[in-house]
Amino acid sequence: MSLRAARITARGGRRTVSIISILWAAGDGTPVLAQPASSIDSALHARVVATRDAIASDLVRLGTVISPSGQEHRRAELVAASMRQLGLRDVRLDSVPNVVGRIRGSAPDAARRAVVFVATLDDLAPVAEHQRRAAGPPRIVGDRVVGPGTHTSSTTAAMLGAIRALRGVGYTPEYDLVFAAVAQEETGLVGMKQLYAEWKDRATAFVDILGDGRSINYGAIGIHWYQVWAYAPGGHSLTGGLPNVNQGVARAVDRLLAIPQPPPASRTVLNVAMIRSGDVFNRKPDSAWFSLDLRSLDAASIARNESAVRAVLDTVARETGTRFVLRPTQQTRGGQITGADTSRLVRTSVAIARALGIEPRLGNAGSSNLNVPIAGGTLAIGLGGERGGMRAEPGEFADIAAMLRTAEHVARLAAAMGRAPSP
Repeated sequence: MSLRAARITARGGRRTVSIISILWAAGDGTPVLAQPASSIDSALHARVVATRDAIASDLVRLGTVISPSGQEHRRAELVAASMRQLGLRDVRLDSVPNVVGRIRGSAPDAARRAVVFVATLDDLAPVAEHQRRAAGPPRIVGDRVVGPGTHTSSTTAAMLGAIRALRGVGYTPEYDLVFAAVAQEETGLVGMKQLYAEWKDRATAFVDILGDGRSINYGAIGIHWYQVWAYAPGGHSLTGGLPNVNQGVARAVDRLLAIPQPPPASRTVLNVAMIRSGDVFNRKPDSAWFSLDLRSLDAASIARNESAVRAVLDTVARETGTRFVLRPTQQTRGGQITGADTSRLVRTSVAIARALGIEPRLGNAGSSNLNVPIAGGTLAIGLGGERGGMRAEPGEFADIAAMLRTAEHVARLAAAMGRAPSP
């Protein structure tokens, strides 16, 4: 077995104490955290546990702010203020609005790289409606923070908890540790695209914080969403007859869902989830639309499905007199990074999950902010897992124990990845 070490400097009064974190590498290169936990891991664990109430209170404050996609400024300002209070450097809020701050690394500027940790600022639209109707702000009830606005934001509160722990133990990395809360994740990964453009030349890796590490994704599935609009002459039922836009839609949907797909391993999907047409019983509508969800690990499979869709729509248009228009609503590139599954980032995250009592599920079909760096050729993982329950319902909640595990996973991963790899 080989031994690797990361150093932190903990300052207390006038004394400077150096603490060595031990990471063992087994014969096959797989890291296994030493048992009992190393000094830094124990220190970070203690800090996370000690700040349980602060993490839960952070979530109450975040969940109080209504923050649907495109309207995240107030929540972004709150996160920026928290980052400054916790001692992050260079905290800034941009126009997206993303919030970014960092723990500066000790390596010389020319050699200093960065590891970027990402949480999300925006909620689904129904969450905002539930927040407006709620009798009051979220509340701490036993081991939960209950109320609309708590589920998704639990990962941001956990990220702040990780920052609090790292700062509390005085950790000084070699690489910059960048912490970002990004906007408009639900409407096209807008904030993540901006963040990646800013950091792609310096970042060794991105970590998308979605949970406690019960699942770890190191690849990304490509997703193309469309609204397929259909048009035909409308009129009162008494005028009857054809063409009828609903005939065109029904025939198109039936044939699209019958398009042959490759084996399940490619995760290739063609799905119609929504159909919208008409308002009253006695009128033939002049327009309708249905959704189209195309996704695959293989970009060529998505392209083939898009070609097949267009061919079906052209045929049905000729048969029924319906005019179709294919309107893209979201185009999310996927990708796979060669060697990602055996990378230092993935192996270290797996080891941390196991140290937290979790056996993680590994996957290569993530669908979140991680898509952006992976599609750009940069290593990234998504930490998935437990957050709470009843998402986007009036009674949604976050599980405090899951938040603490997430905070500790992020803190320990930052401490490990904040050092340069051994030559």
